[in-house]
Amino acid sequence: MGHFFSLFFFAFLQSFFLANGNNDNITHPPLVPINRDLYHSSGDLMEMINGLVHRHPDKLTMEKIKSINKGYQAEISVVTYCRGRKDNDDSSKFRILLSFGQHGRELISTELAFRILSILSEEQFLPNVDSAYLNSTLDKLVIKVVPMENLNGRKIVEAGDLCERRNGRGVDLNRNWSVDWGKKEKDYDPYEENPGTGPFSEPETQIMRKLAISFDPHVWVNVHSGMEALFMPYDHRNTTPDGVSSHQMKLLLEEVNRLHCQNRCMTGSGGGSVGYLAHGTATDYMYDIIRVPMAFTFEIYGDGAASSKDCFKMFNPTDLTTFNRVLNDWSAAFFTIFKLGPQQLGEVHSKLHVPNMHTEESIDEYLNGYLMQRSSRHGKKMEVLDVGLQEMRTYFRLFLLSSVLLLFMFCSRIAKSKSSRPVLPAMPL
Repeated sequence: MGHFFSLFFFAFLQSFFLANGNNDNITHPPLVPINRDLYHSSGDLMEMINGLVHRHPDKLTMEKIKSINKGYQAEISVVTYCRGRKDNDDSSKFRILLSFGQHGRELISTELAFRILSILSEEQFLPNVDSAYLNSTLDKLVIKVVPMENLNGRKIVEAGDLCERRNGRGVDLNRNWSVDWGKKEKDYDPYEENPGTGPFSEPETQIMRKLAISFDPHVWVNVHSGMEALFMPYDHRNTTPDGVSSHQMKLLLEEVNRLHCQNRCMTGSGGGSVGYLAHGTATDYMYDIIRVPMAFTFEIYGDGAASSKDCFKMFNPTDLTTFNRVLNDWSAAFFTIFKLGPQQLGEVHSKLHVPNMHTEESIDEYLNGYLMQRSSRHGKKMEVLDVGLQEMRTYFRLFLLSSVLLLFMFCSRIAKSKSSRPVLPAMPL
């Protein structure tokens, strides 16, 4: 009888674990891999962009910029669109800076960069758009496109870590800028949001800052995925800025939302709309420090039903129909920005001279270049050191703290030395 009950109990446990194993298979489906039929590898994508530039030298140029910090090197390719490429015409043109692929896992953003460049080079076309009217709009613009800001992080994703958003040494590039850098909220995730050892500790961010200072854009857009949203400053506060520029940004986003999102996109400040505050972001720096009149963060896709561990599915379309819809809708949205941006801001201010950028630089060379003088879009001379005042304050505080500690140690050593001296007997009179 005892043997019978032992067999019965064993059979019960076996059926229990099998049932739970089946439930796990139901509730936890396999993670979706990268769809290689839809998405280019980073190498293939940059090769195709190189091909566009080579075939259309009258419209496109490309430069590759490298920076090194403590043995870690990054390279960023920057594609410039300017019809006719006549430098003497640039002073009257409206400047737009676009960045894609800041987080490695957001592959759809880099595909959008390629689509926009293909349309600018006229190898692809927007439906229902008069090409003559489009060209007359583009004649007034200079557009710089960073197709893949975080190449090192992207390679980690392609190697199999589909949830990686950070760069090649584990820093979130969208927390490495100086505005409100390093502040941590209650829900801070050190894996996801590592801000680095200090503002601009990462070569990728150093390159992007120098590019923004030299180009001095009127419009900045940082393109991400994870949801559908049109954000303006601020990310580190739950409010939007005051003033005319803020009103112009709101009007532009409302129009883009109506035309291309059918009013389904979340709009407003990043900090006030997402449900959490983000500190040290690129868009807040562009608006507060570089003084870009229109600074945005666009989120172009998100699968809210996907598991938080199923990152490729959460951040990227996985079927051809959705993939094409996202690229078509958002490329059209950007050309609306190209058209309405100059209209919203009115008269274009005089263009800053753009110096030639070194293809490779150390951090010391970068800092030497950073202390140059420039003329702002308002015509006032200013030191670029003032532009980086916030990050300089951080280093100054560290200097003061180390000075106080050294002074304390020095005083302690003197006091200890005095107390250890032998007491000599009094000399007789």
